[in-house]
Amino acid sequence: MARTNGRTARPGARVELSGWGWRHSGRGEHALRGVDLVVEPGERVLLLGASGAGKSTLLHSLAGLTGPDGAISGDQEGSLLVDGEPADRGRGAVGLVSQDPETQLVMARAGDDVAFGPENLGMEPGLIWPRVHEALDAVGFPYGPRHSTGALSGGEKQRLVIAGALAMRPRLLLLDEPTANLDPAGAALVRGVLARLLAETEATMVLVEHRVAEVVGLVDRVVVVEPGGGVVADGDPAAVFAGHGRSLAAQGVWVPGNEPSPELPPAPGGGALLEAVDVAARTPFQLGVRSAPRRVVLDGVDATVSAGTATALTGPNGAGKSTLLTMLAGLSRPHRGQVLPRGPLAGADRRPLARWPARRLARHVGTVFQHAEDQFVTTTVRDELRFAPLRAGMGAAETDAWVDELMERLRLTRLADVHPYTLSGGEKRRLSVATALSSGPSHAPDVLVLDEPTFGQDTRTWTELVELLGALRAEGRAVVMATHDGLLLRHLADARVRVADGRAVYEAAVPEPGAAEPVAARGGAGVRRTRG
Repeated sequence: MARTNGRTARPGARVELSGWGWRHSGRGEHALRGVDLVVEPGERVLLLGASGAGKSTLLHSLAGLTGPDGAISGDQEGSLLVDGEPADRGRGAVGLVSQDPETQLVMARAGDDVAFGPENLGMEPGLIWPRVHEALDAVGFPYGPRHSTGALSGGEKQRLVIAGALAMRPRLLLLDEPTANLDPAGAALVRGVLARLLAETEATMVLVEHRVAEVVGLVDRVVVVEPGGGVVADGDPAAVFAGHGRSLAAQGVWVPGNEPSPELPPAPGGGALLEAVDVAARTPFQLGVRSAPRRVVLDGVDATVSAGTATALTGPNGAGKSTLLTMLAGLSRPHRGQVLPRGPLAGADRRPLARWPARRLARHVGTVFQHAEDQFVTTTVRDELRFAPLRAGMGAAETDAWVDELMERLRLTRLADVHPYTLSGGEKRRLSVATALSSGPSHAPDVLVLDEPTFGQDTRTWTELVELLGALRAEGRAVVMATHDGLLLRHLADARVRVADGRAVYEAAVPEPGAAEPVAARGGAGVRRTRG
């Protein structure tokens, strides 16, 4: 046992896989196969591979979610042991933070959710709540323990799930892109918390993270897996990147110093398509006598979205980026003010966007939700992509040709007959973007509204997504996106709108050194502010 700050810390768990493989129910191919891997107690491993390589599957299996009695059904071969026992028999020693925080929230109030794990481990009641408060403070959770989990943004939910895992003091910590939904300050905070936790507890960690450069300092080992196969590289981070960096980059792995550089046509700019006028929004009404009171998220926002431009909404978690996106997409009604069509959109319907019929709205405004599952309506990837163009009147032959091209470009071809709900997080994101583009270039919506469009992508699929969006922009479509992806901002954003403290303030896409005021971005997209 190690001593840390006067406390006795349990050593980390030992992980051993021998000839291990997993095939999801209904799939013809294995997610992983022939995996031989040993992780010693206290090691910190960064697990890498292309999008869809089975990284999340491996983490779920280590957490005991697969196997004969697991929550995820499929076929397993070989052995997977944690401290010498099958993983599904020893879950109390394991903490998992998955890609989608929605799947891990189980309680209505934030503090209760963090307390859920320690309570299930049988911890003494007097120790639980001090640990809950410590975990919430550590991740910078911005509200009290009685705050409703249903009123949180995606990034705030991610912080809460991380707090829940930390409160359990696990001996094996499994993290699947833990900072992907966090703003830069929040991501840096969480990385610092993880570094302190690992130093104090000697816990074993297996981490999946696409942006390698930001987390390589947290790990002492890199393991690379390939789709349908096993381990193809394993060792010290510097040695792995020196010996395999070129081949890994070719596979789409985010190798430090090998950032993708998409080829994008220039943004033509154009007239206004949407205008938000004096828009205000409040948090949703929550049921229950102890629910959090409604609060103002946005107040007095004026915004213009122009054709032939890409506008990025940035800002801290919980600031209202997704709220503003849904109003610009016509999917929610402002508490005050209106989102009005302009130019060609006004020719289709002059009413505020929230009053448009669903069919007309879908024709002119495409939406990619933060939670991809919310927009899937069929049972296979191919049918999901055929749905919109066939309804729009595109011929069957033209539809199939365009769907085949989209699947090939976004590396979804091998998943054509798979149910969308069984895809990995990155694959779901690609499919959700593809569905918004599936009507084809000549039938694409005038405005495309996207929430974190590049989440979970390797460098190849990231490049394809950005180039597809760039092509739409070049054709005069407007792209509006909420994102924390700095690389996406650098390559695609013509204008930035920082959302914070109830306000939305226009910023230049690339501030000029020493400029006292933001400079105008091309295309005229922007925001005029704000009260609040």
